[in-house]
Amino acid sequence: MTTLSCLLAAMLLLSCNTEKKSEPLQLLPQPQMLTLSPSGQHRLHQGMPDPSVVAERLIAAIPEVEVNAEEAYRLRITPDSILMEATTEKGIYWARQTLNQLIASSGGNTLPALEITDWPAFRVRGFMHDVGRSFISVEELKKQISLLSQYKINVFHWHLTENQGWRLESRRYPQLNDSSSFTRLPGKYYTMEDAREIAVHCKTHNMLLIPEIDMPGHSDAFARATGVDMQSEKGMKILKDLMEEICTEVFPEVPYIHIGTDEVEFTNPVFVPEMVAHIRGLGKKVISWNPGWNYQPGEIDATQLWSYRGKAQPGIPAIDSRFHYINHFDAFGDIVALYNSRIYNSDKGSNDIAGTILAIWNDRLLEDEEQIMAQNFFYPNMLALAERAWLGGGSEYFDKNGVILPIDEKEETFRSFVNFEHRMLWHKEHNFAGKSFPYVQQTQVKWHIIDPFPNGGDLSAVFPPEKALSDSYLYNGQTYAVRPAIGAGIYLRHVWGNIVPAFYENPQENHTAYAYTCVWSPKEQTVGLWVSTQNYSRSESDLPPPLGEWDYRGSRIFINDKILSPPVWENRHTEKTNEITLKNENFTARPPLPVDLKKGWNKVLLKLPVGKFNTPEVRLQKWMFTFVFVTPDGKDAMPGLTYDPSKINEK
Repeated sequence: MTTLSCLLAAMLLLSCNTEKKSEPLQLLPQPQMLTLSPSGQHRLHQGMPDPSVVAERLIAAIPEVEVNAEEAYRLRITPDSILMEATTEKGIYWARQTLNQLIASSGGNTLPALEITDWPAFRVRGFMHDVGRSFISVEELKKQISLLSQYKINVFHWHLTENQGWRLESRRYPQLNDSSSFTRLPGKYYTMEDAREIAVHCKTHNMLLIPEIDMPGHSDAFARATGVDMQSEKGMKILKDLMEEICTEVFPEVPYIHIGTDEVEFTNPVFVPEMVAHIRGLGKKVISWNPGWNYQPGEIDATQLWSYRGKAQPGIPAIDSRFHYINHFDAFGDIVALYNSRIYNSDKGSNDIAGTILAIWNDRLLEDEEQIMAQNFFYPNMLALAERAWLGGGSEYFDKNGVILPIDEKEETFRSFVNFEHRMLWHKEHNFAGKSFPYVQQTQVKWHIIDPFPNGGDLSAVFPPEKALSDSYLYNGQTYAVRPAIGAGIYLRHVWGNIVPAFYENPQENHTAYAYTCVWSPKEQTVGLWVSTQNYSRSESDLPPPLGEWDYRGSRIFINDKILSPPVWENRHTEKTNEITLKNENFTARPPLPVDLKKGWNKVLLKLPVGKFNTPEVRLQKWMFTFVFVTPDGKDAMPGLTYDPSKINEK
């Protein structure tokens, strides 16, 4: 029986409890093996198990475990006992998280009698914050570590240095932390005590801390503070001294140091080998970006892959971050590809494939840490990664459906995502209250999308769908089909072009697309609307849309044949820069738009032209749209609505 089938069976069994209806199982990530017992249920006392019947035990082995046995556990619940077994304390810690989720979703009444045997498919399951270009407070980082460890995330990659600033205190070279050495957020850095506090917090929550000191690139802050280049003889001497301070005084118990080596011209051929040897001599293992310095097995302890060019090498453990930069993600499409895709196209880890890290790069300044979380859709994507990296498997590797949900609702890939979405939204409600969690149900949002019409570069050109909606069109002797899509965010062409599949198989410049649906409302009411036609990447210096326009492409949104005006954009600048913060360009940074729906069917039509895919105003045009009705406060999908494009001609 598959994990999904086990959970569905568990939900059915629990919903049949005649004493008091229990909540279904809401385990995230799903366990590898789950067996429900017919022997009854374990009664809770004031919502919690009796501590006297809960036991933890270290054992020699769990025979069923396939990989990563040091993190595996077994959880057995009977009517009169709860037993957690593992070969290490790590496994016991994960067993506790599973038990806590079972208790939280129990309704406070009983737990099902069951046995779970569980282990991670991949040994690295992590997240990365670029605080070289930004700053996230110690308290906020600790909250994230605590929260994500509940979902068996076990790595925090802390990118501490950048061109904009050296964010880690040095007492040997205090000029690194002087305000004059920063070009962004001067004076914002972590003291040694802060860093040690984060290290202790990670250890307490079963999480590996990987500090990154980027070298020899991304090091302008180092050069401003010291007056020398890292690759010079003097620069290397200073850097070796700094690394001794970091390895022995700041992070004495942290086993890994990440040294970057990406996006730089190597002018000193001995720089990287000497720095690796030096850091290893201080008792640390070393991680490096790939592409970056070229290593042979034995010359580095692990590589972290970025961009489609990153390639794993036999004999060197690889961490997959190739399509995992959420600073480019939208809210609804990219999470589909993330959840469905295998880790480096592998069902489970190996000596060479360690796992994955989801990264946020803050090239574009955002106002504060709350906006970093909101505009990067951090928690929804982290829960998608948490399940995929623990459970393993997947239906593709960003190369089949990509960011598009299957339209066959009986297909296993669709059903699996619906199941995940249901559990994720339960956790949003119960565990992320008061935190930015910009995701609502999207698997009920249905569209018809028309083949694109060539516009010859005229983004204002009008085509037949604006006059009447139909199942197909004959225009200038060519037939234009209408095809279904499902989701609140639809990429017509992905931000990374044809590397990641989107709705159109072969999208071309200078075309105009149309999408439409019909939305049933049980009454006349005002609802909220999350809507956009260009998700602004947090790594781009793109200009805000012109006033009165949704974007630079002439997109139009019609609801019941009335044009919907865009927000008043707060940014008005006309020269591209990363130092002016994104404001309300992205829907997560503004209140939902109020929209009046009539009782009955409401027609929605989107006109989506595109010219060039790369323009002076917006470097990476995202030919896409986001559209979903939400509660006026934006917390949930608006209940009681039905999306059905086949009803477009009904009143």
